Amino acid sequence: MEQFLEQFPIVVQSLNVGFLQTLKLFTVTLLGAVPLGLVIAFGSMSRFRPLSYFTKIVVWIIRGTPLMIQLLIIFYFPGLVLGKQIWGGGEAARFLASAVAFIFNYACYFSEIYRGGIQSVPVGQEEAGLVLGMTRRQIFFKVTLLQMIKRIVPPISNEIITLVKDTSLARIIALQEIIWAGQAFMKGSQGISGQIWPLFFTAVYYLIFSGLLTVLLGRLEKKLDYFR
Repeated sequence: MEQFLEQFPIVVQSLNVGFLQTLKLFTVTLLGAVPLGLVIAFGSMSRFRPLSYFTKIVVWIIRGTPLMIQLLIIFYFPGLVLGKQIWGGGEAARFLASAVAFIFNYACYFSEIYRGGIQSVPVGQEEAGLVLGMTRRQIFFKVTLLQMIKRIVPPISNEIITLVKDTSLARIIALQEIIWAGQAFMKGSQGISGQIWPLFFTAVYYLIFSGLLTVLLGRLEKKLDYFR
């Protein structure tokens, strides 16, 4: 018990550092993937067929391959081809490569949710808007977009919760997120060797973070009930 109490502050401090890296990757991914996903959705719905086919093929590839493989390719492949690491070096390089991989991966998933939400809005509403003299841009932002947001909140919420846990995959390229911090105690790189209990403590961080997000997203869904 005394040994546990002595080690506990060291473990918590290390896990806090790892969690901040996880939180940073989560935030950057959302900020990049949410708008990029809408752009990709427009590309897949484009009436210009080459663009539409190209976008759909890219989305198919990204959704059909593991995120872990994408991380490895994005981080290591440029260096193997160009003979130079384009991401730079150190922890900042690993974070940048991870952010690019996560943003593009989740943008492709979000794009399909956006596309489904847009196409679920009755066509008659767009026709009614045109009859009233509204432009297609006005119809999208004032009619379609608002209804689309209501429809996509539940599936987007699921993807956001999944993102919380997927950030742990970044350790495959040695990004020092929270799981990495927990494993470090098993390896003895934090001055404490062979301790597995700090790794279980990482689950507490994930549970609390996911719980807070679930509550916030639930409240957002309730506020959008005016479309029912």
